[in-house]
Amino acid sequence: MRILIVEDEWEVASLIKAGLEEYDFEADTAGNAMEAQQQLAEQEYDTVILDVNLPVINGFDLCRMIRNRFDTLPILMLTAFGSTDSKVNGFEAGADDYLVKPFEFRELVVRLRALNRRSGAASQEASVLKIADLEFNQQSKAVKRGNQKLVLTARELALLEFFMKNQNKALTRNEIMEHVWDLNFDTGTNVVDVYVNYLRKKIDKDFPLKLIHTISGIGYIMQATDD
Repeated sequence: MRILIVEDEWEVASLIKAGLEEYDFEADTAGNAMEAQQQLAEQEYDTVILDVNLPVINGFDLCRMIRNRFDTLPILMLTAFGSTDSKVNGFEAGADDYLVKPFEFRELVVRLRALNRRSGAASQEASVLKIADLEFNQQSKAVKRGNQKLVLTARELALLEFFMKNQNKALTRNEIMEHVWDLNFDTGTNVVDVYVNYLRKKIDKDFPLKLIHTISGIGYIMQATDD
């Protein structure tokens, strides 16, 4: 697994790089947004670890830039900014996970493996999940509704996969958090609702038949009905 660490403090970046290499990851570093964009253009990475407090272009803006160019590349924000607003900003910018400094290195490794397990799991399966006119190819990660191709981020793909594998089943927010984010943790945000809203805009907004439905007091359900 190859990781790009975007961190402007050289000592911190070096420590993270050395630690990851002890766990058999390959890791490169970039000190700012320009260096990160150049390395992403020249090298294929499995995950980006992204600091928020970067010079000139901050981590939130860089996250949006990366997400616009690499739809499914997992991004983990690793920063000292631990407020709820900062976490929401990170997820809304396109991050797939958010870890606050100081952190336990083992937790960082677990989260990186979880992100890549989710983003890579589909390549191990050739089946196509279907509901109504929505199709999700687990091998190619291609999503289409009718004849329209849909572009989803890595986290949106994981959320869609979980919904489609649990059609007609009521899912609580805790269940979604545990299975889609792979860890049973409380971010202190409404991240599940935020990402369900993102997914709805892509798979339901422009279609008369809505597939994701809210169940008051419980969570959500995916089913091909208007009821």
